[in-house]
Formats: sequence, structure tokens, C-alpha cells
Amino acid sequence: MNDRLPHEKGFHVSWDQIHRDSRALAWRLDKRGPDDGAWRSIVAITRGGMAPAMIVARELDIRKVDTISVKSYDWQEQASAKVLKSPDADVMSDGGKGVLIIDDLVDTGKTLELVRQLYPNAHFATVYAKPQGREMVDTFITEVSQDTWIFFPWDMALQYVRPYRGN
Repeated sequence: MNDRLPHEKGFHVSWDQIHRDSRALAWRLDKRGPDDGAWRSIVAITRGGMAPAMIVARELDIRKVDTISVKSYDWQEQASAKVLKSPDADVMSDGGKGVLIIDDLVDTGKTLELVRQLYPNAHFATVYAKPQGREMVDTFITEVSQDTWIFFPWDMALQYVRPYRGN
């Protein structure tokens, strides 16, 4: 019998790793925008999408960056997604055409499904993707299993962790 909690099958991401993976996302998105390959702006889904969006904006020299705040988790429990703050209406004209919407992770896809309904012409990119939400994202870098909990550097502190197998 396994007495581990589901989130204990962890994928730990360091600041170096999120930076490398976000740069890889930028390279994958480069010259793929609708305006002769260019993107008009970036909208980060707060809070997890802010660090990757900053890195992608720097790599692709995109100066217009905004946020959309969507709450879909209460601690580690997923809840109904709801928009707490929308991006500027001028940025999202034409349903988001030419806009990159960036998040750290697509899990079940509920957050991106809500945002996609609001901005159907935007391009959705995440650094990490789980199978259940993968169809909601247009571009991603790394896929992990649905039962893996990703520990991002902004959520961690250094401490001892038991080995995955054994005591």
C-alpha cells in the first residue's frame, strides 16, 4: 500500500530550470506570430505565468506585457476558475489576435479554457503541460504525467525530503 499523498510524486523546478525552459518556449514561439511572425503583446496568467512571461518578453523583445488574474486553486485543491482581473481591453482587441497568453503550467485545462473563451484568437503557451489540459494549449515545452505535482521555485524552501521509494 502506498501512503504517499498524490502531490508527493514531485517534479522540482529550480530557478535555473524555469529560466532555461522559458527561453526554450520563447525560441519555439519566435517568428510564429500573425503579424509577419511578430507578436503584439504578452498577457501573463497570474501568478505562475509571470516569471515565464517576463523571460519570453525579454527574449522576443516584446514591450507590451499585461496580466490576467485567474483563481482556480485554493492551496492545492482545484476549484472553479474565475477571473479576478482582466487585461487592458485595447491589448485584447480582436479576441486577442497577436497576443501570447502565457502560464507556467496547464493542468486540467480549466484556467486556459476560461481564458480561451474570453480571447479565442490569442495563442496559448505554457512551459509545462499535463495530458488532461494539453489540448487547451497551443505551445508548450515539457509534458509531465497527470499525477505529478510540479514544485516551482517560488513555492519552495530548502528542506530534507524522503526518497521516493523506501523509508
